[in-house]
Amino acid sequence: MAADDGTNVPQKKKAPSEDDKRRQKIVPGSLMKAVMRSGGGDLTPSEGDQVIYHCTVRTVDGVIVQSTRSEYGGKGIPIRHIMGKSKMLLGLLEGIPTMLKGEVSMFKMKRQMHYGEDDCPLAVPSSFPKDEELHFEIEMMGFSKAKVIADDFGVVKEVINEGQGWETPRTPYEVKARISAKAGDGKLILSHIEEPYFFTFGKSEVPKGLEMGIGTMTREEKAVIYVTSQYLSPSPLMPVVEGYEEVQFEVELVHLIQVRDMLGDGRLIKRRLQDGKGEFPMDCPLQDSLLRVHYKGMLLNQEKKVFYDTRVDNDGQPLEFSSGEGLVPEGFEMCVRLMLPEEIALVTCPPDYAYDKFPRPANVPEGAHIQWEIELLGFEIPKDWTGLNFQSIMDEAEKIRVTGNRLFKEGKFELAKAKYEKVLREFNHVNPQDDEEGKVFVDKRNLLHLNVAACFLKMGECRKSIEACNKVLDAKPGHAKALYRRGMAYMAAGDFEEAKSDFEMMIKVDKSSEPDATAALSKLNKTKQEVERKARKQFKGLFDKKPGEISEVGNESKTEQAAVENEEDDGKQGSDGDESQEFHEAAADARGRGWFYRFWPTSGRLFSALGLQRCTIL
Repeated sequence: MAADDGTNVPQKKKAPSEDDKRRQKIVPGSLMKAVMRSGGGDLTPSEGDQVIYHCTVRTVDGVIVQSTRSEYGGKGIPIRHIMGKSKMLLGLLEGIPTMLKGEVSMFKMKRQMHYGEDDCPLAVPSSFPKDEELHFEIEMMGFSKAKVIADDFGVVKEVINEGQGWETPRTPYEVKARISAKAGDGKLILSHIEEPYFFTFGKSEVPKGLEMGIGTMTREEKAVIYVTSQYLSPSPLMPVVEGYEEVQFEVELVHLIQVRDMLGDGRLIKRRLQDGKGEFPMDCPLQDSLLRVHYKGMLLNQEKKVFYDTRVDNDGQPLEFSSGEGLVPEGFEMCVRLMLPEEIALVTCPPDYAYDKFPRPANVPEGAHIQWEIELLGFEIPKDWTGLNFQSIMDEAEKIRVTGNRLFKEGKFELAKAKYEKVLREFNHVNPQDDEEGKVFVDKRNLLHLNVAACFLKMGECRKSIEACNKVLDAKPGHAKALYRRGMAYMAAGDFEEAKSDFEMMIKVDKSSEPDATAALSKLNKTKQEVERKARKQFKGLFDKKPGEISEVGNESKTEQAAVENEEDDGKQGSDGDESQEFHEAAADARGRGWFYRFWPTSGRLFSALGLQRCTIL
């Protein structure tokens, strides 16, 4: 038997749609078409096209029973349908795809092809002659590809001219657009063709449906946005919306100004004043880089007093700094990371992201709100380690680790962790060539994992600290320092038995660590006793009540947290020579820091502003 090479694998058939099932019920003679006026071109509507047509329904005797035309009692508003998506009569579902633009045809339909169809998706008044044969006069006004923006087809966009790039408006971008509006019957409502209309996206300064449509447009795009009454909210652009069933907005997106709410609460705002070069965000310095910027710092007061200007106070020389090292205020760096080369941005920054947690210039008062005008001149990404010999790679890794140690000592644990993790990622591509290099490599990698564990512990992420220690213990089960640090993380998490096991194991694998392990066990006992004391206090009297009585407990302890580490370690696991002693005291700050660092790490804030999630500053 010949082997099956896969070329004759049967293709899975696409399940028939509801419309396909309806078409299967069509019988010969139930739908007849007569062309009354020929259309132009050779294109006909296809699935996904928006079709716009007038419809007049007559009985076989010529009596008009329904029409969209004003001369026949209708509102003068043509019907809009999306082929393959809108609910349509079976006769029109089958007949409209045969029509050309501008064509007028008469469709003669038996009852099962219009409203008399069993389970017809469209309803009519009980007085409508749905059981009779009817004639549908259809004039095809036009058809084109369209984007359905609202699921109920209340907002649909038809692109006239494609735009440039991919960036679309979002809250709170500033937008300039030429806008005109017509009612469904073609009557002009408003026009901003000559002078573009300026508005802030997300502030209800244009009708809701129009804003939804503009939110899908790119710079210089031209489109018609069809908005039905339920999406016509009053706005400065169009104060009166009553009386309109549908409005057609012709829009040209002239310009959009990127404005980013970096924290999501309106306090740290980056507003692009001048476009940069490149594609956002691919050409932004998201990775740790050497950046060159000019900036002007101003107090956000009535005078907008300038307290520093690199072009004046730095002899015209730009500021050069390495990102990811805490060398500039956090709000400053977060915004620069989302800039393109040669971009100019205006940053409005609250005190806690400006100089309240950073060395404050003498002429900047405490608690001052700051505004920076920043120009990113350029940036350099650190050199790739590809092609470096082993010693050179270890030297580069050590430089980064030392920077991480400095950041840790300064209390910038998120930044420190990012440095250590950057080296660990690079280590995935390092291959030691002999046993000596292998030992150096493993020792360095273990040290980095332990430093990451210390950062997590300081940030209140006890479980992640344990995971980092496990990576060392998986490679070397008897690593005393990893046991010590994991024990401290277990203790901080309240897992006292696991912590005790790790401290006791330290003594077994390394006698020299016995003083540190003993001190840790003593601390563990004190911590455990304190937790039990608070628990007894909280639940005191709970089971002393008579049947039917309810004991209210815990009122005094609602705001108290279980004690994790109430004092500094008396004894620490010995340093390996260049790891800071502060790494051994990581658990001391775990209590009270976990919630903030769990939900608001620096990298999380940056990439939330960018619209990405679960990313880490490199």
